[in-house]
Amino acid sequence: MDVLRQPYLRNRLLALLPQNEIQHIASAVQPVELPRGIIIVGADCPIDHVYFLCSGIGSVVTISAEGQRAEAGMFGREGFSPTSAGVGGTISVHEVLMQVAGEGFRMSLQSIHTALTHNPVFANLLARFIQNFASQISYTALCNANYQVDERLARWLLMCHDRVDGDEIALTHDFISLMLAVRRPSVTNAIHILEGNKLVRAERGRITIRDRRGLEEFAGGAYGKPEEEYRRLIGQI
Repeated sequence: MDVLRQPYLRNRLLALLPQNEIQHIASAVQPVELPRGIIIVGADCPIDHVYFLCSGIGSVVTISAEGQRAEAGMFGREGFSPTSAGVGGTISVHEVLMQVAGEGFRMSLQSIHTALTHNPVFANLLARFIQNFASQISYTALCNANYQVDERLARWLLMCHDRVDGDEIALTHDFISLMLAVRRPSVTNAIHILEGNKLVRAERGRITIRDRRGLEEFAGGAYGKPEEEYRRLIGQI
C-alpha cells in the first residue's frame, strides 16, 4: 500500500481518491486533534477550514434568532463539514461542533475551492456526500415531527454507533437533550425504555449498545433510508 495514502484511509471520502488526487490533496491538508465541544465553525460565520474526520462525531446544529438549538444532522469519518464549502460557499448557516472527541484533517477554504477545480473525483465525492447529508437532515425533520422521543433516541444512537469503533459511546443526558431538542427528563425516560428492552446500558457519561439489531427494530422507519443512500452513492459508512 502506498505510504502517502495510509493516513487518509480512515476518512471514507479521502480513502476513495485516486493516487494523483491524493498527492494534490496531501499538500493542502493539516492533521488536527478535535476535543469534545470544540466549535469547528459558528452559525452565520465565515468558513476558515473544512474538516474531514477520521474518528469522533461532529454535530451540525441549527440555532434560531432567539437562541433555540437543535441538531440538524451529524457526521463522522464518512464525510466532511461544513458542507456548504463543497459547493463554493463561504458562510456556514449552522454551528458545527464535536459531540464526541476525535481527530482528522482540515483544509483551508481556499484550498478546498482549488481542489474542487482540479480534482474531479474529489469534487464528485463531496457532491455525493452533500446530497446524502441533505437526505439525513430531511429525515431528522421527519422524525422530529412523527416519531416518539424513544424512537428518535434509538435512531440517534444507531447513527452514533455507525461512526464509532466498538459499542460504547461517550454521551451525557444533557447533550442528548440538546441534540434531540427535548427536555432532559424526556431523554431520561427514553433511555429507561431502551434499557428496559435490554437494547442499551446507560452509565454516567456513557451509553453502551447491547442489541444493535433490536435497536434497529425499535427505531423502525426512523432509521435506515439515508444510510442506504450513502451505501448506494459512496460505500459503507
